Amino acid sequence: QLAESGGGLVQAGDSLKLSCVVSGRPFMKNVVGWFRQAPGKEREFVAAIYWVAGTTRYQDSVNGRFSVSRDSPSNTAYLQMSRLNPEDTATYYCAAGRVVRNVMSEADYDYWGQGTPVTVSS
Repeated sequence: QLAESGGGLVQAGDSLKLSCVVSGRPFMKNVVGWFRQAPGKEREFVAAIYWVAGTTRYQDSVNGRFSVSRDSPSNTAYLQMSRLNPEDTATYYCAAGRVVRNVMSEADYDYWGQGTPVTVSS
């Protein structure tokens, strides 16, 4: 029900835009979040958007470099990533939740995509 795309290999300083198509009933995606998991590390919150209001939240390390948005007609969420650095290398996941009390908590999301890998070379 969630499908990410747009990952790839880029150089430090480049930009990349990830997409996440969320299919299913509208209430499934009250909040859409982006998470990432680097090799050997735990999955961490990156950004989230409240679908109806468009309100956004970001992890401190990406604030100002990443931007999350959504296009309601196409049921697609986006993660625009700029000024990428090697520390951003990870598999990126989108997730959707109906009742999300803490957008930074994986446990609050009901549906997950399969992930798309992003590699940033120095």
